[in-house]
Amino acid sequence: MSNKVSIKKRIKNGEVVVGPFCIVPSGTMIDTLGYSGMDFCILDTEHGPLDMQTITDLILVAKGTGVDPIVRVGENNERLILRALDIGAAGVQVPQINVKQDALNVVNAAKYDPMGHRGLSIFTKAGDYFLNQGENHTESQNDETMVIVHIEGQKGLNNLDEIMEVEGIDVLFLGPYDISQSLGIPGQVRDKKVADAMKNAAEKARNAGRAVGSFAKDVDMGLWLKDLGVQYISINTDSTIYMQGCEAIAKALK
Repeated sequence: MSNKVSIKKRIKNGEVVVGPFCIVPSGTMIDTLGYSGMDFCILDTEHGPLDMQTITDLILVAKGTGVDPIVRVGENNERLILRALDIGAAGVQVPQINVKQDALNVVNAAKYDPMGHRGLSIFTKAGDYFLNQGENHTESQNDETMVIVHIEGQKGLNNLDEIMEVEGIDVLFLGPYDISQSLGIPGQVRDKKVADAMKNAAEKARNAGRAVGSFAKDVDMGLWLKDLGVQYISINTDSTIYMQGCEAIAKALK
């Protein structure tokens, strides 16, 4: 199964971590990730059918199999971020960060005082259901919780320097498909215009000492991202991985 050291610590240590987006509401699918060697899963509530009750159960499965559960919330919304973290997510991924204030809003929602103003309840999964009366809860959550923000368009790329000024962000996630759309070539994620935009943003972030994440549609793209210095590689989605695996088998045997 996957390494039990958190991906946050591993990224800080300079390692590369890999995991898929997940839209299939299946604990079994999540359970297999730990056996496969994946490091994390992104439970996607923006582009899939997953609801709060479902991801609550999937988070428990992920932690049991040694995979860090990250929740992509549907929008930069304080309530959604709070709920995702309180039910035990290892971190949140927040879409459409275009200006510095967007990033400040994320950190404010995800971190307790003095870093932010996350609502406090220690009777949750995140607080171990009040097992230790909440001792060191706010400090440990501030230290351990991952905050990942999506830079998904030209506006976000233009404001990357200011966004990087915000403390409390662990990964700057470059969204190639949304970037391709903002550049007028939707879906052409390996086009030179997209590749150059991704390369320049990754280089700028790495030079500033910031960790970078991105999405790869296949292993070749993942290797390209790795060469750019991307440490947090989201590889495909669970449903597509399953479909492509079945397709390869069907073609080989028919």
